[in-house]
Amino acid sequence: MTLPSMIDQPAEVQRLLQSATRLETPCGGGDLVWHAWGQATRNPALAPLVLLHGGSGSWTHWLRNIEALAESGRWVLVPDLPGFGDSAVPRHGTDADAIPELLEQGLQRLLGEQACDLVGFSFGGMAAGLVAAQFAARVARLVLVGAPGLGVAPEKAVRLNAWRHLAEASRRDEVHRSNLAALMLCHPESITETALRLHVANVLRDRMKGRSLSRTNVLARALVHVQCPVHAIYGAEDALYRGKMQALEPALRLAPGFRALTLVEGAGHWVQFERAEAFDEALLSTLNAAL
Repeated sequence: MTLPSMIDQPAEVQRLLQSATRLETPCGGGDLVWHAWGQATRNPALAPLVLLHGGSGSWTHWLRNIEALAESGRWVLVPDLPGFGDSAVPRHGTDADAIPELLEQGLQRLLGEQACDLVGFSFGGMAAGLVAAQFAARVARLVLVGAPGLGVAPEKAVRLNAWRHLAEASRRDEVHRSNLAALMLCHPESITETALRLHVANVLRDRMKGRSLSRTNVLARALVHVQCPVHAIYGAEDALYRGKMQALEPALRLAPGFRALTLVEGAGHWVQFERAEAFDEALLSTLNAAL
């Protein structure tokens, strides 16, 4: 199998890339690749907005949100996290704890000492929490989206099916659709051709193997040390918290600056894709709230 090229990506991805600025900062033996939107039209009174994608993902996890967030006056910066998408792997480590220092080094180059609003989805939520705990001055506000690592496990473990051994693309797509239904998206109609193509392109470029921190309380332990305001937005049908949703807010309240948990109805784990407009409304309301 060959890695997906630009031409293999959905038209929505190609269109959005045409308006993006590509930025690069050091990462391992190569580069950490960022895409940015809205710098020319940003409201200078608003903090830069940094979005971190989930595991086996890339910046395209935010495909349906970037334009609305940039149009709100934000400078939106979205990296491919180390070992995912177009970014090089870190020199050491293959999990969320290998990422904070590389992100801080990159943000130092891009923003100087300016603090940002940091939003992390799933695996990226763990990384965001670790950044906020380790580099307090960098983060003005932390927003966790569908983040694991809180020591809360679903009543029934989410199991994904293997696909790399399958020779036929159609059979691989069938497994990918099944995996999207099991973990990422709540409704069958949400598994669109765009969702499938994004997922396939992303999992093919996942080089951070053997991740296990999501099954621990690593984020809960980090939140104790996070001093900035902390908000959370989760899909009400998130498979990672199925049957355990009542345990979510108590875990988030470990953060001294915890403000609120917003549940988006009719959305699964990939809430910002499945219910993009509702998610954008919730996020912008959070970002516009007083610190």
